[in-house]
Amino acid sequence: MTGVSIVGVGIHRFGRTDGVSGRDQGAAAARAALRDAGLSWNDIGFAAGGSHSSGAADALVSDLGLTTAPFVNVSNGCATGGSALAVAAAMITSGAAEVALAVGFDKHDRGAFNPDPAEFGLPEWYGRTGMMVTTQFFAMKIARYLHDHDISPDVLSAVAEKAFGNGALNEFAWRRKPMTAEAIAGSMMLNPPLTQYMFCSPGEGAVAVVLCRDDLAARYSPKPVRLRSVSLRTRRYGSFEVWSPHLTAERAVSPTADAAAAAFADAGIGPEEVQVAQIQDSEAGAEVMHMAETGLCKHGAQEALIRAGETAIGGSLPINTDGGLIANGEPIGASGLRQVHEIVLQLQGRAGARQVPGDPSVGFTQVYGAPGVSACTVLTR
Repeated sequence: MTGVSIVGVGIHRFGRTDGVSGRDQGAAAARAALRDAGLSWNDIGFAAGGSHSSGAADALVSDLGLTTAPFVNVSNGCATGGSALAVAAAMITSGAAEVALAVGFDKHDRGAFNPDPAEFGLPEWYGRTGMMVTTQFFAMKIARYLHDHDISPDVLSAVAEKAFGNGALNEFAWRRKPMTAEAIAGSMMLNPPLTQYMFCSPGEGAVAVVLCRDDLAARYSPKPVRLRSVSLRTRRYGSFEVWSPHLTAERAVSPTADAAAAAFADAGIGPEEVQVAQIQDSEAGAEVMHMAETGLCKHGAQEALIRAGETAIGGSLPINTDGGLIANGEPIGASGLRQVHEIVLQLQGRAGARQVPGDPSVGFTQVYGAPGVSACTVLTR
């Protein structure tokens, strides 16, 4: 078994890019990652990637080159990017490849996601009655969480305000205009307690990551970042997840709690050592809950940390320094790799105006997808 390092990252800006297909964006991100590593597509021994609405990822070989390199398509909801990374890393640790690429991209239509209940083992009536509308689920989950842990709903506006502020510093983000907590709280109510600007939106974008064996990393990057662990977990019976048609008498922890615990155990690093994190913020409440589900803080401690500015770029636990999903939008195939891209830049000191002070050396990512799958990584210099 061998360790894995990240030696190149590339991104195509998120948001709306008229006239540029999702696949074109994926190819652009892949080329940027290869340039960052000083490699060509011919050097890649294995690739994994995914897209939700922009075709099969392996079609990128038509754009990048017909080299016979194996390319696996990955589809795992919003956790697609994290899953592609896990597959690529596994090929390196197994010895099947020395250098690999993970890529995710998407170009979603304007409006809300419109999933088919049958794809998730649910009856047709479940969608016809509106139960596939995820805003309801997110609202119910955070409303209960705020009540159970005595957290003020005002914290949701503060989380979104931070996201928009960080997005304004990110040249790759979609929404780059800061918003005040008051304006966010006063925007259209969608599902109480969540207003319009507390949610992310379907969008466009692409990210690629080049990985290699640890002992080769110095060839390709002056500042390689070690992928200390990547862990995927699905839901347990009794966890309350997207499109769960019922609540059980017995409650279980979320797949995020399981994936994060496994990632930290595999890395031999504790959550208290994390200096910068990217976590799923489909809406502001998700960031609040995932802070504790990942072990980054105790349940109920989030409000004090957020109000004290500890989750801001200059705080003790910077979270979603690139603006997260709220500022970047949600191209499903790309989101998990966008998180990794940001942590790599932070650990290499290349994040520009949003650079976390203090020369961080330990980063963490967590992405969550329907109907209940989570992928987490631990990265170090």
